[in-house]
Amino acid sequence: MTDFLVPPPQTPTLCIADSGQRFPIRRIFCVGRNYAAHAAEMGGTVDREAPWYFTKSAHHAVSAPASAPIPPGTSNYHHEIEWCVALGSGGTGISATEAMAHVIGHTVGLDMTRRDVQAQAKDQRRPWDTAKDVEDSAIFGPLLTNGLPAPDAQLSLTLNGETRQSAPLSDMIWSVPEIIAHLSGLYRLDAGDVIMTGTPAGVGPVVAGDRVVAQLDATTLLDLTFR
Repeated sequence: MTDFLVPPPQTPTLCIADSGQRFPIRRIFCVGRNYAAHAAEMGGTVDREAPWYFTKSAHHAVSAPASAPIPPGTSNYHHEIEWCVALGSGGTGISATEAMAHVIGHTVGLDMTRRDVQAQAKDQRRPWDTAKDVEDSAIFGPLLTNGLPAPDAQLSLTLNGETRQSAPLSDMIWSVPEIIAHLSGLYRLDAGDVIMTGTPAGVGPVVAGDRVVAQLDATTLLDLTFR
C-alpha cells in the first residue's frame, strides 16, 4: 500500500445524466478560435491550417453546479459556452473517420476566462494559463451518453434571461472528428479526456448574482448563479 506524504486529491468526475455512475476526468483540452465570429470579436483570425489548443487542469472542473464562484485576480470574468465531448477510449494516429467511435458522451460546458488577465498576457506575449486555467473555471453539465446531437444542433447561453451566445454546431471551423484526429497526432488520447470545442460569438462578463443558463437544442444542461 502506497504511503503518501500528503493525502492525494480525489479524481475529478462528471455526473452522468440518468445514471448513478460518474465519468473520471483525465485531461481537459480546449480548442481556440473555432468559431469565426468569436475570433473576429476578439480581434483575431482563425487558423484554417490546423486547430490549436490550450488546457485546463482536471482539478479545476466542476460538474453541474448550482452556483460557481467569481475568482480573485480579475474584474472582467467572462462566460464562454462550448459543446464538449468525452472520450471513452483513445490512442495515437486516430483517423477522422474512426474518431467518433472514441466519444462516449457529450455535454455543454463553460470555459470561464479572466479576460483582463488574458488581455495583459496577450499584450506581453505571455502564456494564458492564469487567465484560463482557473479554479472552478471548467463548468460542465451532466454527460449525455444516449447519442450525439444533430450536426446543426443549436448551442445557446442566456445571462439573466437574455440570450448572449447562440450558434449551430455546424458553425465550428474544425469538426470533432478533425479535432480528435489532429489531437491524437500530438498526444496519446485516452479514456477520461474531455475536449471543449470552442465558443461562438457573444462572450461577456458575469458578476456575483448573475444567472447563466446553457442549452443544447433547447435542452437546459446548465443553470447556475455566480457568487
